[in-house]
Amino acid sequence: MKLSADLNTFSERLGYQFRQPEHLVRAVTHSSMVSPHRDDNQRLEFLGDRVLGLVMAEALLKADPSAPEGLLAPRYNALVRREACADVARQIDLGKVLKLGRSEMKSGGRRKEALLADAMEAVLAAIYIDGGFDAARDAILRLWGRRIHNVAEDARDAKTALQEWAQARGEVPPQYVEVDRTGPDHQPVFTIEVRLASGPAEQATAGSKRQAEQAAASALLKKVDT
Repeated sequence: MKLSADLNTFSERLGYQFRQPEHLVRAVTHSSMVSPHRDDNQRLEFLGDRVLGLVMAEALLKADPSAPEGLLAPRYNALVRREACADVARQIDLGKVLKLGRSEMKSGGRRKEALLADAMEAVLAAIYIDGGFDAARDAILRLWGRRIHNVAEDARDAKTALQEWAQARGEVPPQYVEVDRTGPDHQPVFTIEVRLASGPAEQATAGSKRQAEQAAASALLKKVDT
C-alpha cells in the first residue's frame, strides 16, 4: 500500500516513515468515514492514550528525579490532557489529512479540539504498532519537545486550583455560567462567567466551553490571590 501525496507530506512533518502505511491511514480515519472496507481510529486512540501516558510518566521522572508525586501528577495531567494533544496535532497540521465524513467535514471537524486530540493519540498508536515502543517514544518526545521541561511547577488546571482555593476558605465550589455564545454552529465562541459565593467574578471567551471556563478560572485566581 502506498500513501497519498498529502499523507506522505504529513509523515515528513510527523518525522516518522511507516513501514506499513495502512496503520497511518487508519489512524487518520474518523468514524464518520467508516465503511465495510475501512476501519476508524477509535481503537488506536485507546491504545495511543496509554502509550502517551507511559512515555510522559517516564519522561517526567527523568526530567526531575527529586519531584514528589504531588508535583508529578499535575504535570503529567497537563501534558496528556486533550488540550495538549490537540495543540500538538495543530503543530503538525494533522487536521488537514483527517478522513472525515461529509457531515463532520461541514461542521468544522478538522478544527475540533476533541477530534484532533483523539486523532493525535491514534497516530501515536500507529507509530507504536508499526515501529515499536522506542519509535513511539522518540516521536512523542520530539513532538512534545519543550513542553515536557517547561510544564508549570504546579500544573493543576485552573478550575481545580480555584475550587481548592474556595474549599480551603470554607466556600462552596465556584459557579460557572454561559453568558454568551456567538459564531456559527460549526465554530462557536463561548463567554463563561465564574463566580465565587463571596462575590468575586471573572469572564473569559474561547472556542470551547472548557477553554473558556479554564481561562475564567485562571483570571479569577489571579484576582483573589493578589
